[in-house]
Amino acid sequence: MPDKQSLVKPGKRGQALVLACLSLLLLAVMMLLSFNLSYALRQKTQLQQHSDALAYSMAVLEARSLNYFASSNRAIAASYVTMNNVHGYMAAASVTSAMMDAAGDAFLQISGVEGGLCGMCNGMCDHCIHALEALKIKKDFNDEAEKYQNKIKQQDDDFNKAVKHLDKMMDIIHSSQRGVFDETAKALGDGSSLNLSKLRSINAPKSSELNSGVGSLNTAEYNCAIDGKDCSISGKPANSSNKTRAVMMAQAANASRNEWAAKRGGTPPTYLNTEFLNRLMSEIQGEGSTVIRSHDGTAKTVKNEGELDNDGSTGNDGSKSAGHEHGSLFSQWKHGVGTSGYKVIVVSDSDGGEHTQEEAHSESHNFFEGTHKGELASCGSTGNCFMSFRADPDPNRDFGQPHVYSYVTQRLRSESVTEAPWQLNESASVRFKHGDREGKVTLAADEGAAMSKALVYYHRLGHWSEPPNMFNPFWRAKLHPFTPEEAANVLNEAGNSDAAEMASTPRMPL
Repeated sequence: MPDKQSLVKPGKRGQALVLACLSLLLLAVMMLLSFNLSYALRQKTQLQQHSDALAYSMAVLEARSLNYFASSNRAIAASYVTMNNVHGYMAAASVTSAMMDAAGDAFLQISGVEGGLCGMCNGMCDHCIHALEALKIKKDFNDEAEKYQNKIKQQDDDFNKAVKHLDKMMDIIHSSQRGVFDETAKALGDGSSLNLSKLRSINAPKSSELNSGVGSLNTAEYNCAIDGKDCSISGKPANSSNKTRAVMMAQAANASRNEWAAKRGGTPPTYLNTEFLNRLMSEIQGEGSTVIRSHDGTAKTVKNEGELDNDGSTGNDGSKSAGHEHGSLFSQWKHGVGTSGYKVIVVSDSDGGEHTQEEAHSESHNFFEGTHKGELASCGSTGNCFMSFRADPDPNRDFGQPHVYSYVTQRLRSESVTEAPWQLNESASVRFKHGDREGKVTLAADEGAAMSKALVYYHRLGHWSEPPNMFNPFWRAKLHPFTPEEAANVLNEAGNSDAAEMASTPRMPL
């Protein structure tokens, strides 16, 4: 039988061929799109990783600078403590002369007692001789006081030098703080200083530098973290007064004193020389005794001398460094008794100071400028300034803890078609024309952008209740999510208004 085969019309075979070619074309286009998309996503991922690393690294630099401020503020406070100790030692040395004079005053009273008894016996008894002997002993005490005054006077120049150099040390430490601040601010502004440029060369060599507008925002955040710096961000608290910052340092310095400087004494005060105490209490007068009934001493940074024995923490602006010794003694000799008090104050300030043992010093004590005596911007080689944290009560602004932002761009297509043949041409686009109609397919975006945020925050392990401050070096850094308002602000600063409008759209995931 003849083979009956179904015949396919030539028109239908041609239609199948066209569909096959169209399928191959679509497959090729989809494959090219896939290659281009994969390459663009890889470039975008690389760019975002670089942006994250840049934001975090800048935040680490800033956190380290704040930790340096905290540590160096401790060093400044330690300089105040040392200066207090110096005044304490000078006061303790000066009180030896005052105590000898006080014993002499007591023997003047004893001489009066013996003289009164002499009058009762019409000058015909030993009391008359004792009255004269008591006057001689008084003179012996006064002579001894003069010897100690001369010894103290020999130390006066060294005392002033110590105060002068400690005051200078505070300014030197603050000068180093200013240097650290300036270098850190520069790095936050350009994203490349202090070896930050290595991040770009390693992570994304073809990416842009940190956007200058975003860099300025970083610098503004850094400025606003320091109380006393010019803060250009709206809504931030104003700078506190110089006196407020001075009170802060005075409180820190006084709280850091050792026990001897803060409160010393004893009856007798055992920190005084044993030979001196023996001379005072028994050797000079021969018989009887002189007993120290009370003795107290302190040294601290104060506003005025009245705060030496009182708590002046609420308004103590630390304009003076002072040492104080005071007490009373009781003398018994023969048939008479006498009592007297003594008091010594040693003060250094910018107005001549004070040393109540006038004969025990050779020049004025005017080598201490006081605490934070100038505006932070003008404090350089003088003023005794320090870096302080600008606290913000608003939790929506992270209590004033500074933010760091990164915004960088990079071409998502290869710069050379020979290295990436799937791009087809420099524009990575394919044009189609069918009849009088024309179409264009772009295989990959030309440029991409990435932005990141990091937070410089204060965290003392195990003590979350401690507020941020610049006396404890517990500043850290971490990447942190954006709020829509922040993202829009950063994008606007970067000049990307379209993306800023999209970021501020309600419920837009960031």
